[in-house]
Amino acid sequence: MKVLLFGGAGYIGTHVAMAFLDRGDKVGIYDNLSSGLRSNVPAGAEFCEGDILDRNRVAEVLSEGWDAAVHLAAFKAAGESMTKPEKYSENNITGSLIIMTECEKHGCMNFILSSSAATYGEPQYVPIDEKHPCNPENYYGYTKLCIEQNLAWYSKLKGMHYAALRYFNAAGYDVDGRMKGLERNPANLIPVIMECAVGIREKVGIFGTDYDTPDGTCIRDYVHVTDLADAHVAAADYLMEKKENLVVNLGSESGLSVREIVETARRVTGQPIPSVDSPRRAGDPAKLIASSALAHEKLGWTAKHSDAETLIESTWKVYKANFGK
Repeated sequence: MKVLLFGGAGYIGTHVAMAFLDRGDKVGIYDNLSSGLRSNVPAGAEFCEGDILDRNRVAEVLSEGWDAAVHLAAFKAAGESMTKPEKYSENNITGSLIIMTECEKHGCMNFILSSSAATYGEPQYVPIDEKHPCNPENYYGYTKLCIEQNLAWYSKLKGMHYAALRYFNAAGYDVDGRMKGLERNPANLIPVIMECAVGIREKVGIFGTDYDTPDGTCIRDYVHVTDLADAHVAAADYLMEKKENLVVNLGSESGLSVREIVETARRVTGQPIPSVDSPRRAGDPAKLIASSALAHEKLGWTAKHSDAETLIESTWKVYKANFGK
């Protein structure tokens, strides 16, 4: 299979590229390196530098002929999306439409979208399945839902087949230790904890300690990035074989609280990792857990590496290597 990854030099994209390469597929990576790292592009992948808003460049690369496209080139900071919606509309929505249009023009009719659980918004029930109403609470989540809706129209009008993979909390690093470069400007809990462990951040803020959870802190569904990568490969095979569209959640189906993550990190790293209890943040639900039953059924996919120990250990190895710990 020939697979072109838009945003393939980023944190998740690099892992997806390795998963396709591991089984002998031809992989192309298209990235403007605004957040991705050239040094993380795996050996064997064809690298093409370019922006998804550059229609001519997108068309040029797609003209080489590809069986499937994987779209991971999106801005993803939920908070920023609420203050700079124009940045997110241009890149995430307009950029996606350019990719989709040029894919159809050049006969690349299998499209895998890196989507998000942010499409759901405030949970009405947990675990969240794909029938849960979609009512995004931030503009980032809206852009992902908008792309999914446009893909549905392109499928109806143009015959494109797509898989929208709604990630929950992506975390961890390659379980075989092949990825060396760190994600740029991370804002998620585990990277923040790692920055404390290596001494470049003083403390971890625990936002909210009075939630209706066993230890009072928020519970989230963390899914290892290696597991996510495997799901992209399975989704590409599904589209090639079944020619049916697919919208699925990707989560571990078991939640981890903020305190559980912090305590696991202290144990694994051997570092004190100071924390401070802080008030709740607006819009943080107590519990977000996925139902991934549909991914099990359709893709034969399960989260194999998404336990707390593996998430922390695989991340700590990369931070230690980068900071000489």
